[in-house]
Amino acid sequence: MRKTFIALMFATTLPAVAMAMPDAGQCHHGGKHAAPHMFEQLDLSKEQRRDMRKLMGEQMKSRHEITQRYLDKLPEGERQAMAKELADSKEKTHQDIRKLLNAEQQKQFDEFHSKMEAKRAERAEFLKWKAERDQNN
Repeated sequence: MRKTFIALMFATTLPAVAMAMPDAGQCHHGGKHAAPHMFEQLDLSKEQRRDMRKLMGEQMKSRHEITQRYLDKLPEGERQAMAKELADSKEKTHQDIRKLLNAEQQKQFDEFHSKMEAKRAERAEFLKWKAERDQNN
């Protein structure tokens, strides 16, 4: 269980670290890849890049499913404690990133963060609606 927790902590902090990296904030939104240099160095064809993205997406989905399977086995109290610790860690990283930025960059970072939070809230609302609909059917 400790290994699972450590892996989960790593997986949840990785996006915050990635956002702090140059060009990483545009990974999914600007059409750039998380590791553009990898694709450039490999000189992949269009089909290979498509297949590579598909494989990476499948791996990410698989990792999420495995993590969720172990999380579902945790007692409710531990799940809530973990969720709080993850949220606190995310907020601390967010504040640490802001400290590295100048005023204009902070404004842009905050706008990006607000948009992402709105998208997450919208997605959560949709998933809740979908679960209720599926439950009624």
